[in-house]
Amino acid sequence: MKTKDYKPKYPLIWNKKDFSIKIFCSIPNIATGILLKAGDALSLIDPGDGILRDLNKELNPSEILSITDIFISHGHHDHIGGVWSLLTYFKVMNKKSDLNIYFPKGCIEIVSIYKAFRNVYSGTVSYNVLLKEIDNEKKYAIRKMKVKPFFVDHSELASDGVTKTKIPSLGFKFFYNGLSICYGGDTALCDSLLKMTKDSDLAIIEAGNKDDENDGIHLTLKEAIAIGSSAKEYFLVHVP
Repeated sequence: MKTKDYKPKYPLIWNKKDFSIKIFCSIPNIATGILLKAGDALSLIDPGDGILRDLNKELNPSEILSITDIFISHGHHDHIGGVWSLLTYFKVMNKKSDLNIYFPKGCIEIVSIYKAFRNVYSGTVSYNVLLKEIDNEKKYAIRKMKVKPFFVDHSELASDGVTKTKIPSLGFKFFYNGLSICYGGDTALCDSLLKMTKDSDLAIIEAGNKDDENDGIHLTLKEAIAIGSSAKEYFLVHVP
């Protein structure tokens, strides 16, 4: 199969034993948006542009306000473009519960959005935004889930179009009710992704490169299929 022949049909939905995930979209340079449910606990993964619109179609306002955890794989705009709209929506709707944002240490984009939000709305916000910088692979207990972050290998090109710079990037593996979902985020081929994907009940693997354009920034479709096949089920996302 060649990349040009494969196009995911969004939304992608997986649901087992009260554990579910809905990928509204994952389009390179445009947006990603993922809703995770573990029982009645709702979380977001990589809320890109349009996430608030998608949530409004999926949930009622009280359910949206119940979201307390956001997981960020890295700071590129197609993965965090909806963070500002979420923060301001929660303000307008008078959210009371804390909002935890988990993100890789060194991800300046999330820190900058948070600082700008506090500067604009200082003293008028009804809830706390708690930044959780992740600099290790320790497993967390978060509400009804266990979450294990892991480092992946993602880079960006400089303005010359040639020079690559590694950026802080994470994948996440979520455990609930005897099941596991592995989300690799954006990454080149790396051992951590291979290890965490294996035997997962669901793996979400990006395939951002064409098979003949392996630039070491994203996975090719061939690589993504090989990795995803080590899980019980898999979705391919971020396909150009």
